[in-house]
Amino acid sequence: MRTYKILFSPTGGTERVADILTGRLAENAVTIDLCDRSVDFSTFSFTAEDVCVVAVPSYGGRVPAIAVHRLSLLHGNGAKAILVSVYGNREFEDTLVELKDTLDASGFVSVAAVAAIAEHSIARQFAAGRPDAEDTRELEGFADAIHIRLAENSPPELALPGNRPYKSFGGLPMHPGADKSCVACGICAESCPVGAIPMDDPRKTDNEKCITCMRCVRVCPQGSRNLNKLALAATAQKLKKVCSVRKQNTLF
Repeated sequence: MRTYKILFSPTGGTERVADILTGRLAENAVTIDLCDRSVDFSTFSFTAEDVCVVAVPSYGGRVPAIAVHRLSLLHGNGAKAILVSVYGNREFEDTLVELKDTLDASGFVSVAAVAAIAEHSIARQFAAGRPDAEDTRELEGFADAIHIRLAENSPPELALPGNRPYKSFGGLPMHPGADKSCVACGICAESCPVGAIPMDDPRKTDNEKCITCMRCVRVCPQGSRNLNKLALAATAQKLKKVCSVRKQNTLF
């Protein structure tokens, strides 16, 4: 049996949650980075003895479309999947049920799931510092319970909240751009999960491709990339009512 950590984590919050779970489940988990657009994900094939922690952020209550596509290329072959949806203290809505449907279609068997809180990728004041010590204790305890579930020969069907058809999400109307401090080092272009930043001119952003994942903002060593300040302030104000109260992780 091998343990895998399969994740789409542009800004690191989703990875932090996945690390807590996999660190409790196995000492040496193999990482598959769904953000790496250079990888041929169709080459990954698992076995029924394998355990895969599959972690994605919730974008507007959905799995990011690029993550759905790359997950659909994997060959599950009965591998056991632990589903992780990470969100910035608003709601996870249809993310888990969409993730389960995607993995079911790829041949995985979903045995457990968690909707976990991490710092909001855009309005970072919401859920700042999470997952924190309290979250870590809860997630580690959940991983211990998963050990028991994995030992069952025929675990029961995993029931998750969500809607089919899934809620509509057409992306966000704002996209990060570079300011005058940009030195065109190209780190953002190399790191972009969808290739929305041209390598030959990393000061630009292809808004048709951009999914506002904020990875370019996090990796820029100059701090040159960000969202429009007025748009960011308006987004924060819109989220303030629903994101200000601490929400708890939901375990399935």
